[in-house]
Amino acid sequence: MKRIIVLGAGMIGSAIAKDLSKKNHVTSVDNDPEKLKIGEINDNTFVQKADLKDTSQIRHLIEDYDLVIGAVPGHMGFETLKAVIEAGKNVVDISFFPEDPFELDELAKEKDVTAIMDCGVAPGMDNVLLGYHSKNMELKNFECYVGGLPKNKIPPFDYKAPFSPIDVIEEYTRSARLVENGVVVQKAALSECELMQFDPVGNLEAFNTDGLRSLIRTIECPDMKEKTLRYPGHIDKIKLLKSAGFFSTEPRQFGEQTVSPLEMTSSVLFDQWHLHEDEEEFTIMKVIIEGLENGISKKYTYDLYDEFNAETGISSMARTTGYTATAAAQLVLEGDYKRKGISPPEYIGMEAGCLDKMLQYLKERNVIYRKTVD
Repeated sequence: MKRIIVLGAGMIGSAIAKDLSKKNHVTSVDNDPEKLKIGEINDNTFVQKADLKDTSQIRHLIEDYDLVIGAVPGHMGFETLKAVIEAGKNVVDISFFPEDPFELDELAKEKDVTAIMDCGVAPGMDNVLLGYHSKNMELKNFECYVGGLPKNKIPPFDYKAPFSPIDVIEEYTRSARLVENGVVVQKAALSECELMQFDPVGNLEAFNTDGLRSLIRTIECPDMKEKTLRYPGHIDKIKLLKSAGFFSTEPRQFGEQTVSPLEMTSSVLFDQWHLHEDEEEFTIMKVIIEGLENGISKKYTYDLYDEFNAETGISSMARTTGYTATAAAQLVLEGDYKRKGISPPEYIGMEAGCLDKMLQYLKERNVIYRKTVD
C-alpha cells in the first residue's frame, strides 16, 4: 500500500481521503478538529491536526509520504503547492488558486516532481478531454458550461456552496479570459449571461467566469470559453451586491473593528450558502469540442449530470471534483503519468491511455460522462 497525505479535510478533501483509503494508507490534515472527525473513516485512514498556513509545517508533515493531495482553500493553494514541490513530493492539487502555477514549473522540474494542478471537475476533467482531442484534431472551438447547484431552491439566492463563499465570490469578481478569433480577451465576470436548456434540470443561466486558466497557454484553439451555471435570477442579485461595494477588499471601520466588506459579506453569506452534509445537490457540465479530424468536421459533446449520493453522504461536487483528483492520483501512483514539472490536466489527456483510465475510474464510482459525436 502507498502512503498518501491529504492537506485539507473539508467536504472535498474528506471525500478524496475516503476514496484513496480503499487501496492506500491515507492521512488527512486540517486545523479544524470537527473536519478531522469526518475524516476518521476506516483502518487505513489517519488524521492529524496542523496549521496548513504554516508552510514549514507542511514540509515536515509530508516527509514520509509517496503522494500529496492539495485540497486547501484557493487563497492558500499557491504557497502550499510551492512548499510541497520544494520538499520533492509528487502532488495532485485542486485548490484553484489565482496565481500563475507555471511560476513553479522550473522548481518542479529541478526537484523531479510531478505536480498536477487544477485537477477538479472544471477546471480539471474538461481540460483532460480537450487535451485528448488536441492530439488528433485541428481545434476550432471549445466551450465548457458547468455548475454545482442545490436541488431545493431556497430564496433569495437559490444557491449553496460546497466550499468557502469567499472562493465563490472570487469567481464572481475575477475578470474572465476568453479566446476569440485566436486572441485572448478579458471580459467582466458575470458578463454575457444567457439562458440555456439543460436536461434534466431545465433553464439555467450561463455567464462568463475565468475557467480557461492554463488552456489559454497550452492549447491552440481560435475560440474558447468557459461559463458557470446558476438558476435564473441568481446573477442579478450578485451584480447588485457587487455594484453596491459588498465585494470590496478595501478595509473599512465598523465601530472598533476594521474589516473589508468582502470579509463581512462572506461571513453573512456563509449561513445562507453553506451546503449541509445531507443536503441534495447536483453537478451539471457540458463540454463541446469542435474541429477537423482527418479533414472532416467533428463535434464532440460530453455531458455530465451527477447527484448527491444519499448512501455514502458524499456531495456531488465532492464526488465529481474529488474523484477526478483521485483518478489522476492513481495514474501517478501506478506510473501511468510521469511528466515532471507543472502539469495542468490537459497534459494528462495528451498521454496515451490516460483519459480512458480516468473515465473508467470515474464510471466505477458512477460519475459518468456521456459522449455524443456529430
